[in-house]
Order: sequence, then structure tokens, then C-alpha cells
Amino acid sequence: MATHQHSPDSSSEECTVLEAPPTKDTCPQHGGKVSEYCWACTRALCVECAPEHGDHSRASLSQALEQYRSFLETGMRAAHDRLPQISAAAVVVGEMVQQLTNQRAAIEEDILSSFEDLHKQLDVRKSVLLMELEVTYGLKHKVLQSQLESLQQGEGAVSSACARAKELLATDACATNLEVELELKEKLEELARRGLSCQPEENDQLDLILETDGLRKWIHNLGTIVTTSAVASQSEAMGAGLEQSIVGLPSSVTIVTRDKSGGACKSGNAILSAEVFTPDGSIVDGEILDHKNGTYEFVYVVPKEGDFSLALRLYDQHIKGSPFKLNVSTPQVSPSTTTPSNSAANATPSTGSSEGAKRRGKSPGQKKKGSKRASSALGTPRRKTQNPIEDDLIFRIGTKGRNKGEFTNLQGVAAAASGNILIADSNNQCVQVFSSQGEFKSRFGVRGRSPGQLQRPTGVAVHASGDIIIADYDNKWVSIFSSEGKFKAKLGSGRLMGPKGVSVDHEGHVIVVDNKACTVFIFQLTGKLVTKFGSRGNGDKQFAGPHFAAVNKNNEIIVTDFHNHSVKVFSPEGELLLKFGSNGEGNGQFNAPTGVAVDANGNIIVADWGNSRIQVFDGSGSFLSYINTSADPLYGPQGLALTQDGHVVVADSGNHCFKVYRYLQ
Repeated sequence: MATHQHSPDSSSEECTVLEAPPTKDTCPQHGGKVSEYCWACTRALCVECAPEHGDHSRASLSQALEQYRSFLETGMRAAHDRLPQISAAAVVVGEMVQQLTNQRAAIEEDILSSFEDLHKQLDVRKSVLLMELEVTYGLKHKVLQSQLESLQQGEGAVSSACARAKELLATDACATNLEVELELKEKLEELARRGLSCQPEENDQLDLILETDGLRKWIHNLGTIVTTSAVASQSEAMGAGLEQSIVGLPSSVTIVTRDKSGGACKSGNAILSAEVFTPDGSIVDGEILDHKNGTYEFVYVVPKEGDFSLALRLYDQHIKGSPFKLNVSTPQVSPSTTTPSNSAANATPSTGSSEGAKRRGKSPGQKKKGSKRASSALGTPRRKTQNPIEDDLIFRIGTKGRNKGEFTNLQGVAAAASGNILIADSNNQCVQVFSSQGEFKSRFGVRGRSPGQLQRPTGVAVHASGDIIIADYDNKWVSIFSSEGKFKAKLGSGRLMGPKGVSVDHEGHVIVVDNKACTVFIFQLTGKLVTKFGSRGNGDKQFAGPHFAAVNKNNEIIVTDFHNHSVKVFSPEGELLLKFGSNGEGNGQFNAPTGVAVDANGNIIVADWGNSRIQVFDGSGSFLSYINTSADPLYGPQGLALTQDGHVVVADSGNHCFKVYRYLQ
């Protein structure tokens, strides 16, 4: 007879079936051949046993065996049908456990990096946050891990029992295995009824709210020099409100400021006044809206019909054509409509935003104070009908999220020879691929810490062979994928501490900027180290948190030195050739540079992270210009690359999108 041996732990769901030695289909009591089965006693009977069970319900042994086989099959099906649900639940909860762990690691790095620039007294708050993170993570992880283990245990028990039932069903039915089959049937029924929770008992949300931007901006904006290059003689006005207005309805005039050469000014804060004079000499009030990009809008309403004049002054000097003569008429009303015939006079004033500098029209003799310049990251997109000056933006792609075409902390950018744009979507742990027109094509990457998996991709580059090179900050290695996104190899494991940016030189070597080690590594594609240079510090050949690298036509390596607020150019052997940049907001200064690219003429394009802008330098490090991003301002730009058609693509990390700008080489 088969018996069950239970573990000392009475709560255990598992038991081991110990099978009795096999016997023939004979009665153990009388030795005769069994031929009947007693349902009441659940045992096989021989001829001599039959009188003892005279009033019991009995059946032939073959009928009983067939009936119990049917019961066993039913139990197995019920348990087996539950298996996919349990397995799927285990996968979901397992992924949540992994994501929770990933979020914990990401937030820990964010906490540590956010406190690097602050004074020592903030260390207390840092410790508190880390403690809260550990406690919250521990509580959530405990619930999910416990549920995962329970599901995995249940999955194993069902699989084991079903496998045993399958083995028994593959054998001929016999009385010897009857009791084993009965017990296994009960076990399967119990497993099918077992109340395993297949819905997650906890969530994997673990976010961080750390508001340091206000403090940083307050320090940066504590005193600034406000000016423009605008001159009245070159500046001009346009719009329907210059020629004709309708009584009682708002009219709009757009003012475009220009410098002495007639070039459009691209920053605001000019001292501008606007006055509408009535026929009797009184002044009509109005509002001036500063678009912060060198254009302004003046909106006014005239109370009566007549001949008016409009004076527009820049720094107390009349602009081109000022004063302007205005023809003010009453609305044209017809029986079918009450809409004025002059549709241009229906323009409603732009409401702007809290960041827009809305001002009253200035009366004669008044002086207007220059307002403090707003951060470029907080500008308001213009209405194109009111702003004739466009910025250089071609298109932007993405919003915050985890779906295709959405991003969470995108960092590295690369442009392939095929025209594709590749984005290292760091916190979503994947690389997304887009066409040159911004159409989503594919994405690849499985989160994890094994070769071929991505934990935190930060840099991306494309090799001449078409292979995709990805720097994985948390896995501390660089992964190589085929152009189709299939894993091929990894390099730098055991050498790298925190790779941030990657690039490829003209010899096919892989250049890795190790942010944590403050070192630049150069590898062959096979993984063999060619050379390395740099160490932590403030010296010319040292780095403080380097981010990205680019290679010019001379195969020289250009590295952005984040905390040293500079860009450094090295020979392929690691000798310093050039250094430029300092901390500040002026032309050629940086507040933590990040992405870098080089155009065909050797000009260096740099993403200025803290100042939320893109600057252009010549090959000797002299400032040339900015890329105009004023209409849809950047917020913490990171990776940067040049597309095959000569445009600039940048990871606008703070706005969770990437943008493509026109760039004239």
C-alpha cells in the first residue's frame, strides 16, 4: 500500500509519495484473486471477502477501475487548466518585482546625484530619503516577493502532480495502484481548489519627488545683465492693426526687433512703448506681450470712430514707419450677420502665460524697468500667426510614458547611415528606432542584468558595420546588437564603472565615456582594450563626471566634462589638444555640458544641459552661434547627433521627447 510522508512543517503543501512494493491483484487477507470492488469500503474484494460486504454497494473491479480513471482524468484536467493562469500571474508579478528593483536603483542614483552639488547640511535629508526608500522598497518587495514565491510553489506542485497523474494514466489500470491514484486524485482536486492569489497584491510604483530646480534657478538667476542688440531704425511692425481697426474690437500689431545689420533679434526684454493717439489728443490704453524671442505683440481697442495714430518706440526711438496712421470704422452690420466685414480686426489678444512679460502701453515720459530674464526652459510656444520669426525646430517626437514612441528619461541619441534615429530610453530600459521623419519603426531591449539585457541604457552609437553600440550604466558594460536588435556581444565588463556615452572613431574603435570612473576607454569591437586616459579631478587631462563624446575628421576625441563645465579635445592616444568653456550663462560658457557632435566643417555642437540650449563652436573652440530653440524651449538636453541630411537631433530629456532642428553648416 502507498503511503504519504509529510515534512515536519505541518503547513507545507508538499508531500512525498512512498510507493509500497508491487503486488499481484490478489486479496491480501485471503490470497484469492480480487474481482469486485466495494464502494463503501473503497477496497477490492475476492470471493471470500464478498459475504462481509453483503449490504454494501459493489461493482465489478473493471467497472470501478474505469470509474476511478475517469475521476483521475477529470481532476487532472481541472488542475492543468489552472496552470496557464498561475504561470502568467507568476510572470507578471516577477516583472513587477524586477521593475520595483530597477526603480529603486534608479531613484537611489537620482538621490545621490541630486545631492552632489548641495552643501553638507543637506546630507541629513539625503540620509532620510535613502532610509525611506529602503523601508518603502522593503515593504513592497516583501509583499510581491512572497506572492511570487507562493505562485511559483503552487505552479511547481500542480506541475508535479499532473506529471505523476500522466505517468499513472500511461500504465495499465490495476488494483495495486488504486490507492495511489485515489490519493493523487484528491491531491489534484485540492490543488485545483487552492486559493492562490493571481492578482498582484501590491503595486510596483516607487517614484521620487525631489524639487531642486527652483533653488538651482534662484541661485543662477540671482542678478543678471539684461540687454538686447535691437535698434529702432531697423525694427519694424506688421499686422492688420496697423491700417484699420473696428470700434470696440481688439486689434493686433506685431513688432519685430532687429539689430544694426537688419538681423532678427532672438531674445526679449527690449524696452518698447506703444501709444495710440485719438483725434482730440488723448491716449488709448493697450497691452504689450513679450514673446521672449525678439518679437512683441501690441493689442489695443479704440472706443470711437475717427483718424488715429500709433507711435511705436524702441528705447524711446520711433521704429520704421512710426507713427502710423490708423483708420477706425464702425462694425458693418447686415441683416444676416453681426460679424464685422473686416475679419482681420477680429483677432483676439493672446493671453500668454505666467512667464510671458505682459505690459501696459507706456505713456510719454514714463520709463520702463527691464524685467528679469525668464528661464529658457519655461518659455511659452508662440502662435505662428502672431510671430513671423520661426525657430529652427523641424519636429518633436514623444511624451512621457512607457509605450512605443514615449520616453522616460531619454539620454543618448545616434543617427544611422540609413537615416534612422536611435534613442536610448534610459528608464524604459530599451532603445527606440525612428525614421528620419520621426516615424516610430521599432524598439528592442529586455530589462535585466544578463548579457543581452539592458538595465539602464544611456549612450547609443552606430558602427560602420551597422551594429548598434549601447552603453549600459547600471550593468557596467557596453552591449553590441545587430541592426535588427539582436544581441551579439558585450565589452568592458569588469573594467567599466558607469559608462555614459559611446561613439565610434574612423578606425572602428568603440569610445566609451565612463562617467563614474572619469575615464575614456577605447576598445576594439572584439572587446580588446586599445587605450584609456583621464582620471577624476579639475586638471586639464582630468574629468568630473564626463558625459558624451564625438569624433572629428582628424579622429580626435571631443569629450563633454559635465561638472568642470568645459569641452576637451584629445588625440586618439589621449593627449590633450584643446580645452574651452567655463561656468556661466554667456556665449561660450556652460552649465554642465552633455551631448556633443561635429559637423562636416569641424564645427562642434554642444548641448548645454543647465542652460537648456545648444551652442555651436568652431574647431578651435570659439563661439559661433546658438541653435534657435525659443518657440519650444529645451529643458535639460542630453544626447545630441547630426542626421544624414545635416539636421541636429537632441534628446530633450526634461520634456520627454527628442527634437530635430535645422542646422546650416
